[in-house]
Amino acid sequence: MQKKIPVGVLGATGMVGQRYIYLLADHPWFEVAYVAASPRSAGKPYCEAVQNRWLIGSDIPAGVSELIVGDANDVSAAAGKCAFVFSALEMDKESIKALEAAYAGAGIPVVSNASANRWTDDVPMLIPEINPEHLAVIAEQKKHHGWDKGFIAVKPNCSLQSYMIPLFALERAGYPVKRMIVTTLQAVSGAGYPGVPSFDMIDNIVPFISGEEEKTEKEVLKILGSVKDGRIEAARAPVVAAHCNRVPVIDGHTACVSLEFDLPDEKKPALAEIERVWTSFRALPQELSLPSAPLSPIIVRHEENRPQPRRDRDADKGMAVTVGRLRPCPVFDIRFVALSHNTKRGAALGGILNAELLKAKGFFDGLY
Repeated sequence: MQKKIPVGVLGATGMVGQRYIYLLADHPWFEVAYVAASPRSAGKPYCEAVQNRWLIGSDIPAGVSELIVGDANDVSAAAGKCAFVFSALEMDKESIKALEAAYAGAGIPVVSNASANRWTDDVPMLIPEINPEHLAVIAEQKKHHGWDKGFIAVKPNCSLQSYMIPLFALERAGYPVKRMIVTTLQAVSGAGYPGVPSFDMIDNIVPFISGEEEKTEKEVLKILGSVKDGRIEAARAPVVAAHCNRVPVIDGHTACVSLEFDLPDEKKPALAEIERVWTSFRALPQELSLPSAPLSPIIVRHEENRPQPRRDRDADKGMAVTVGRLRPCPVFDIRFVALSHNTKRGAALGGILNAELLKAKGFFDGLY
């Protein structure tokens, strides 16, 4: 049996960090060998540090329970214990940016969930089915900083993951999109723990999530962008207008999308062609059979009342996007509803898939 790669989790006591630990428990390639969090948790066994705060599953994985929590600010403590780290840090952006750079500078690659480096133009913001070619900027990133083995790669915001793969599938099939209106219905788990107060969420919808609409509208363009001169140049289309709402659902972000194709009417795809594009879509993670990749990235439902979070969020390991209610739009061209699991595809399992892609492409060679 091939030896597993030892990995670390920064921010291990938080909700996303816990999700990483839970999902990595039986991973075929990786095993958690190091956990780190804030100074107040450092020095404690992990089970003690998360006592009464373990939120994922019934029990802490046995291999992690007794690990001593390190101080995430002490980069040297991770040296020799892990080949790379998953970053689920919960700090201000500038502090995260500096700390992730410190790990990379110490020769420890960082696979991040944090937003701090999403707009750094030599940091790839990955959805592996869409933009694996953005990994090419890592060489320039390392050269720019003088890093030998370390680097930073990030995943995008969870709010756009429900519709990005369907959008890209259409673009790849030759049906470019000019503009979109997106209304997201976002689960409370996206706000972390303890998150939004229960009094604000029960019997209520909150039509504002700080920074979410800006992320939704901008990140689409970087993901669809291209690599030029060692940097990622954002795409110019589609134009996205977003309405982001917090709703009383535990897990699963839903997006209601209306879009217009950048094509003359006679070249716009029929609904049957759109469904064919979606159901047949496969990409590099499927070709490489990455462990966390869904077999079918896009699942199309035909029931008039699907997708629904409780019924569809866990489709194909929680990594598939479920699309339904595809129909004509009287304002633009088409409209549909899409759903993804925000704490799996949109958070920790999406980060794990990024790491699997990096491993498959040789970025961790020589580190373990």
